[in-house]
Amino acid sequence: MLKVDHLDLHYGQSQILYDISLQAARGEITALMGNNGVGKTSLLKAIAGRQAATNGEISVGDQSWRRIAAVIAARAGIAYVPQGREVFPMMTVLENLETGFACLPKSDHGVPDTVFELFPVLRDMKSRRGGDLSGGQQQQLAIARALIMKPKVLLLDEPTEGIQPNVIEQIGDALRKLRAEAEMAIVLVEQNADFAYALGDRFIILERGRIKRESAKSDYTKDALIQDLAL
Repeated sequence: MLKVDHLDLHYGQSQILYDISLQAARGEITALMGNNGVGKTSLLKAIAGRQAATNGEISVGDQSWRRIAAVIAARAGIAYVPQGREVFPMMTVLENLETGFACLPKSDHGVPDTVFELFPVLRDMKSRRGGDLSGGQQQQLAIARALIMKPKVLLLDEPTEGIQPNVIEQIGDALRKLRAEAEMAIVLVEQNADFAYALGDRFIILERGRIKRESAKSDYTKDALIQDLAL
């Protein structure tokens, strides 16, 4: 389980996040939503160690940190798929996948077949350069690279942005399979309310850097979600 307790984050003199506390359970998809500029990406970056929090604590299982560096987060099992994907354009698909080995012991340096089962298109494109893939294929590659790390927590920042509908469906199917395996907690930042509501088990709505609402799906209709995002 991922736990965030009383997290604050500043960029210089500007405070972006205020007293954020949340939990994301293994075997569930927690949808983190809100309008642009409310701090969703900043929160993922803080969890992944890409941006230092000002205050608060981040925990995965029995490990906790007041401040966490990206390398420590990765070794602890936090995998981050950023907005924009950050695929290495001049490296092949296989080489991109192999960059996920960095935080693993040498005995685990192998691309598992399960990655290609989730995203079959990557098997046929292993020798193609990352920069030659479509946006949807790059997104699948970015998620697959994160899975190479055998994460306990998977952070996804707007994985459907600019992606064609058939690939959005494939990504949704992959996330459902990962949830069913119950090996990791998944935190999904998403603007697509239909996609997020179809997948989410719990919903956290951010507004101006604070948690406005936290609800289980059983207590939260899609109409209520859309209304919260419209305010």
